[in-house]
Amino acid sequence: MQVTTKAIVLSSLKYGDTSLIVKTFTESDGLKAYLLKGILSAKRGKVKAAYFLPLMQLEIVANHKNKGTLESIKEVRVVEPYKTLHTDIVKNSMVLFLSEMLGNSIQEQEKDSALFNYLEYALYWLDGHPSNSNFHILFLLNITKYLGFYPDISFKDEQYFDLVEGSFYRTPTLNPLIEDESLVYFKKFLGINFDALNAIQMSKSLRQELLKKVILYFELHLHSFRKPKSLAVLNAVFE
Repeated sequence: MQVTTKAIVLSSLKYGDTSLIVKTFTESDGLKAYLLKGILSAKRGKVKAAYFLPLMQLEIVANHKNKGTLESIKEVRVVEPYKTLHTDIVKNSMVLFLSEMLGNSIQEQEKDSALFNYLEYALYWLDGHPSNSNFHILFLLNITKYLGFYPDISFKDEQYFDLVEGSFYRTPTLNPLIEDESLVYFKKFLGINFDALNAIQMSKSLRQELLKKVILYFELHLHSFRKPKSLAVLNAVFE
C-alpha cells in the first residue's frame, strides 16, 4: 500500500556498504523502519542520505506492506528545514540525545496523532529559540503523558517522589526516589510550557542528577528501555 505521510527520523544505521536502515515515527502508522538500498552510493535521485539526520521532519511517499518487515521509501522531502538544530553544537548534542531517547521509548507501531503533533511542535520550538539547557528535561517529562506514566501530581506538596509508583509521598518508600533539592526543581517542570524554561536556573551538577532520575523513570516504566549512549556527550556541552 502506498502511503504519503509526515515522518520524524529517530535513527539511521548503515547497512552494508551503500544502504541505510532508517527508523522513523510516522504520522500515519507510528513506528516504521525503512531499508534505503544504495542510498550512500547514489549521486542522483529523489531520496538522499542527508534527509535522514536525527529528528529531521520529512514528508515521505512510502510502500507499507505492514508485515513487520522493513518498508521502502519512493520519495522524500523536508517539510520545513531547521535553521539551527543541526548546526548549533549545543542543540545538535541535545538532538542526538533526544533521538536516542525517543528511539528507545516509542514502541507502538500504530498511529498516535497526539504524540506526533507534540514532537512536531516541540522540535520546531527548540529550533526557533535560543539554546536552553533545561529543554530536554521538560521535553522528556511531557513525553511521559503520551507513553502513559506522567507523574501523578495529586500530592505534589509532599517531600518524596516515588519513581516506581509515579506519585508523591510524605514519607520515603523503598523504591528509587527523587528528594531534597532535586525534588524542588523536579516540581518546577511539572505543568509548565517551554516558554517558562528561562525561569528555571539550575547548576550543572543538579541538572545532571535530575536528568539521571528522569532517565531512570523511563527505565522503570518501559519494557526493554536502554540507557542512551549519547548522555555523556550531552553532559559535556552544558555548563
